[in-house]
Amino acid sequence: MFLSVFEMFKVGIGPSSSHTMGPMVAAARFLDRLRAAPFAAAGLRGSLHGSLAFTGVGHATDRATILGLAGFEPESYDAEAAEAALAEIEATGMVHPEGLAPLKFSPRTDLRFDYDRNLPGHANGMILMATDAQGDVILQEIYYSVGGGFVLTEDELASGNDKDHGPAVPYPFKSAAEMLEMAEASGLSIAEMKRRNELSRRPAAELDAGLLRISEVMMNCLDRGLEGGGILPGGLNVKRRAGNIHEQLQAERGRNLTAPHVINDWMSCYAMAVNEENAAGGQVVTAPTNGAAGVVPAVLRYWLDFVPGATPSRIPEFLLTAAAIGGLVKYNASISGAEAGCQAEVGSASAMAAAGLCAVLGGTPAQIENAAEIALEHHLGMTCDPVKGLVQVPCIERNGLGAIKAVSAASLSLRGDGTHLVSLDACIETMRQTGRDMGHEYKETSLGGLAVNVPNC
Repeated sequence: MFLSVFEMFKVGIGPSSSHTMGPMVAAARFLDRLRAAPFAAAGLRGSLHGSLAFTGVGHATDRATILGLAGFEPESYDAEAAEAALAEIEATGMVHPEGLAPLKFSPRTDLRFDYDRNLPGHANGMILMATDAQGDVILQEIYYSVGGGFVLTEDELASGNDKDHGPAVPYPFKSAAEMLEMAEASGLSIAEMKRRNELSRRPAAELDAGLLRISEVMMNCLDRGLEGGGILPGGLNVKRRAGNIHEQLQAERGRNLTAPHVINDWMSCYAMAVNEENAAGGQVVTAPTNGAAGVVPAVLRYWLDFVPGATPSRIPEFLLTAAAIGGLVKYNASISGAEAGCQAEVGSASAMAAAGLCAVLGGTPAQIENAAEIALEHHLGMTCDPVKGLVQVPCIERNGLGAIKAVSAASLSLRGDGTHLVSLDACIETMRQTGRDMGHEYKETSLGGLAVNVPNC
């Protein structure tokens, strides 16, 4: 099993990796199919199903799909160009993707939210179609946005193409038990094994440059969030708070009477800054998803800002360790809120952050595995119930608490020798089973929980 660090950490846009980035990626893939087709299409249509329909407006799924069909992609997204394109599409009923003739596409009539029909492969399903001049469908594809910006066609999902089929890697652990066995046999850390796996697929210079970019985008996003203010879009009138909290914390620095627990406010502030940026549609890094994007950078920034001996040169070790844990969760369970609730998003992120922090604090592989297990275990059963389908309430604060749990988990694990009763593998399997048994109302549909008990107008 191999999931690259650049699959777990992807540069994209808010507010959702599965509901915004995924549909945009799917649309881009459909355009590629159309470019390779032997016939010329005249128009496009699409439908959104399951969670993509129920919370699509709040997650800007329609907007992302429209822009994707116009040729936009998450990593190269240009906000100003996107606004201009949306206005033109609305006015003309046409899209102009590169390499294709202009295509008829009127968002109001050609993109449908289907609340009645769930597609069988995953809760996040969509159908994209190309039509001829008479409006008859000449090409159709079903896509599933399976979390974290990962997109699979119906055939890929059925044939198991969500698993790695590339060249063999030197340390192909697919469970935490295998990871620990390989670490002990090789004498390597989890980060070192992960790095050697990455180097079997790409040059060292490319790996190092990619890790640097991931960390820079994370920190830039956090900094923008600390400077931001005003009201978040979407209609809930949620006020951005990270900047104000950060100003208060900076003013209190150096005071002799500051309580020790205030460090939790710093971690929450960092995480909230990222997720406020995400909610505003800014550039973020999936970690492993957009809805949970604040946890890993918050813990990383906490370490850099407050822990003696922290140095940026060890950021790759943090990220590689975190990615190794995230890969295990995705491979054996899920990182999708629509599939397994928020335990799969913030829970996974907290486990990843705990592992990364434990590693740079000198933890052994056994202690790192223990840290990840503690963090994930105490998110088990967490539902995904965003009010009004927006990645705001309870999502933003939830990232702050996920970061605090991650730091506590790493600290607790370092107080022991790595032996513990519940293994990370058992915890991941429990999360998978819990997600399977959880009612769909609590899996990013906004049909239960806080989403129906908090006025959302």
